[in-house]
Amino acid sequence: MTQAPARSPSTLVLALAGTVLLLLGAIGGWLFESRRMEQAVRTTLLENPEILPEAMQKLRERETGKQVDALAAKLTEPFPGAVLGNPQGKVTLVEFTDFACTYCRASVAEVEALIAANPDLRVVVRDMPILSPQSAEAARMGLAAAEQGKYAAFHKAMFAAGRPDARTIAEAARSAGLDMERARKVIADPKTDAELAANLDYARQLGFDGTPSWVIGDQAFSGAVGRDVLQKAITEARES
Repeated sequence: MTQAPARSPSTLVLALAGTVLLLLGAIGGWLFESRRMEQAVRTTLLENPEILPEAMQKLRERETGKQVDALAAKLTEPFPGAVLGNPQGKVTLVEFTDFACTYCRASVAEVEALIAANPDLRVVVRDMPILSPQSAEAARMGLAAAEQGKYAAFHKAMFAAGRPDARTIAEAARSAGLDMERARKVIADPKTDAELAANLDYARQLGFDGTPSWVIGDQAFSGAVGRDVLQKAITEARES
């Protein structure tokens, strides 16, 4: 059997040099194409600046959607009793609210209408007291009401009473028929403040910086978005 002649060192060097040149040419072409695409994107944004807010909104929605998925099990598990609507409902709407928030107060009737229109709707309320120290006091009393199975009554009475202060909180507690001795024990329990801290942390992770804010299915909304937007999201969550 005859053997192929061995390549000389100079032949090997030339072959290696050729391979390197081919690789450099491919990389150079990729870099050129990448820079050209970058320039095209830049030109498009400069000529159509109105698309940038829309793109940023889409990015925020995508990132929020990921956070909703990650927090879903925790978000939809309420503080015991802090639920409106059907406690066994198969569709869950999570509402972040503050008793001192005028937009939250305006949303009460809309949530009631959604509950009436959707018998399978379960509303998990997450008190997010950010507007005043009295907001936190009202939220603690709300959780005390939840422990007594009277959250819905207190929630409605507290919003109807006006901005929270010592008088309106006491008035709402009386209206809801709370046992105040039991309520004071719940208010003093560390788990109550831990719940409020957890709600604030969930809101931070979701990018919420105000109330009302909402989560349903894989969608999140900030502000008083209105009944129609929430109903659409409820229908989509039900059908998913």
